[in-house]
Amino acid sequence: MSSVGAGYDLSSTTFSPDGRVFQVEYAQKAVDNSGTVLGLRVRDGVVLAIEKPVISKLAVPGANRRILSADRSVGMAGAGLAADCRMVVNRARGECQNYKHFYGSAMPTEVLAERIASYVHLFTLYWSVRPCGASTLVAGCDQSGGERTPQLYLVEPNGVVQRFYGTALGKARQSAKSEIEKLDLSSMSAKEAVKAAAKIIYQVHDESKDKQFELEMTWIAPETDYEHRRVPADMLAEAEAEAKAAIEAMDE
Repeated sequence: MSSVGAGYDLSSTTFSPDGRVFQVEYAQKAVDNSGTVLGLRVRDGVVLAIEKPVISKLAVPGANRRILSADRSVGMAGAGLAADCRMVVNRARGECQNYKHFYGSAMPTEVLAERIASYVHLFTLYWSVRPCGASTLVAGCDQSGGERTPQLYLVEPNGVVQRFYGTALGKARQSAKSEIEKLDLSSMSAKEAVKAAAKIIYQVHDESKDKQFELEMTWIAPETDYEHRRVPADMLAEAEAEAKAAIEAMDE
């Protein structure tokens, strides 16, 4: 890419002759090379799952989380540079607090996703900063007319925000998306989505190339009173056991 864009990749404010911004593409590469992240929006909630590589045997299990809460009912999962993901989440927390202080109610997930996208887009407009090397999934369940509506948005490094029923980021995103397309998300419950997400993560993981990983998973569902919480340890263990059994059965 450097041979094609030599001289045009020194600043995020410079366009190449064919209309490309190379620094934004480099930021997207950081996202594409990270562990697999996926989100599933189902009938009664949203499930976020991430393949978190174990960088050391001395690392404390469950620490160094990559899925964080922006508000009580909003979760964010990041792919790419961990520090950039944390910066985006901190910005989201500030936006939620300011909105609640001003309007007296929780910020709708769509509004939060759009504000985060605008914030990320600013880093592509000034030469003195670099683009954000992270993509984030924003999940929530908005209340409207007494009903809860699950929401799932993707914010990319270029500032684009999109709404999905299900999507994936990271190394194995194409394989994960193919598996997600096979699911009937509109009729699936959050409990079923937890098992489906675990199965997909284990299925797309390449043991010969990738390091050992820890499965991190959170959900927003009736079981959590529509708050963003970690999947209970026993439920996560059961989902992982079923996923491993399914992979072994496929191999046989």
